[in-house]
Amino acid sequence: MQEFGIILSLFLLMFFAYKGFSVILFAPVFALLAASLAGLPLMPAYTELFMAKGVTYIKSYFPVFLLGAVFGKVMEDTGLAKGISQWIINSLGKERAILSVVLAGAVLTYGGVSLFVVVFAVYPFASALFKQADIPKRLVPGAIALGAFTFTMDSFPGTPQIQNIIPTNYFGTTIYAAPISGLLGGLIILFLGVAWMEHRRRSALAAGEGYGNHTLNEPEGTVTVGLPSWYIGVIPLLTVLAINFFLNNIYTWNPDLLQPFQAMKLPLLVASVKNVTSNWSLIIALVCGILVAVALSLGRISMENLAKTLNAGAVGSLLAIMNTASEVGYGNVISSLPGFKAISNALINIKIGGTPLVSEAVTVNILAGITGSASGGMSIALELFAKDWLAWANSTGISPEMLHRVASMASGGMDTLPQNGAVITLLAVCGLTHRDSYMDIFIMTIIKTATVFIIILFHSITGLL
Repeated sequence: MQEFGIILSLFLLMFFAYKGFSVILFAPVFALLAASLAGLPLMPAYTELFMAKGVTYIKSYFPVFLLGAVFGKVMEDTGLAKGISQWIINSLGKERAILSVVLAGAVLTYGGVSLFVVVFAVYPFASALFKQADIPKRLVPGAIALGAFTFTMDSFPGTPQIQNIIPTNYFGTTIYAAPISGLLGGLIILFLGVAWMEHRRRSALAAGEGYGNHTLNEPEGTVTVGLPSWYIGVIPLLTVLAINFFLNNIYTWNPDLLQPFQAMKLPLLVASVKNVTSNWSLIIALVCGILVAVALSLGRISMENLAKTLNAGAVGSLLAIMNTASEVGYGNVISSLPGFKAISNALINIKIGGTPLVSEAVTVNILAGITGSASGGMSIALELFAKDWLAWANSTGISPEMLHRVASMASGGMDTLPQNGAVITLLAVCGLTHRDSYMDIFIMTIIKTATVFIIILFHSITGLL
């Protein structure tokens, strides 16, 4: 009965998320359903189990969500992000339309702009270019997803996206963990993804299919006049990357910084400075990036509009962090139920290759798919199993860096199932439906998922990180 309750709860959460219901509201509902079927009293399960981990997650990552959202909103509203997109797309031209859209999304996400902002920044230029090149509009979401939701989100070392930050808190690594594996994996995804999209373009051309007649969310005369030059727009991105790199790899953090706070016996204090230096580094880097972006745009944005931009970014971050925290709270309730032991034993006992890497990849992928969230699914998995995987890795000579990279890349695998919020937003912005364009996004999902296991095989053969 307990196992049935867990499975029923997971199915209902996935179904309601797919239908567009907020996980902030329904994650606790279905968590408590599973708890009640397991015989646990409801109110303690809610306040002491669900809320406890949700609050811990907010404590750890809210500054990153907040500053990332504000940075992205500033880049969007000042036209800096669109200026970069326009230059990349215009430079490569309609002959390389798909590659130009992919690279535009990749540059922005690797520079720290949030995935959702990238969709809004790239779409107008992508649709205009596809129309000029007479490529079916239904291929636009796949190209944007490849550029924004894949290799620069979780594969390339140093990416400041949250999917690359979360593992640092569990494994004591940095965002540059396993650079060879991450770079190789990212390039495989890029190559295979572009090859697929080009195959789709050629098939459409052979069938005589062009851009098509569309009226929903069609950009009318995409505004390109007055946008900042690309070399102005990249300055804030380079600022984030440079400061983040310096603080992660060159600057030496004082290991005694936490001592005054340890004496206060704070309940949520981390064990060591090394567990939070990646967070601290990104927080400082994003603050600097925001200041630089605002300084470069003072002549183009009024104080009133600046206030609206900053406020919109701050408010937008609340929805993102609360969605993910609710999923983490849900995972905490499920993992505490007696019936979950059989499930956890099955996942942790996947011993293919004799290391924890396959177990980790499968677990993170499954939970990311169920929750429809890369960061939420990975957070649940690491909260449940990180200590076991780390102990297993230490006993088999596997570096924590490899655990980090596999977790990060696996989170970006099955997360893009139909109920994923970013997928739904992307299709809505493009004025298309799942029936029109989801096939290409799903192929990206398959490529991402398969690449994780290619990287594990590569590491097992070469030992390279």
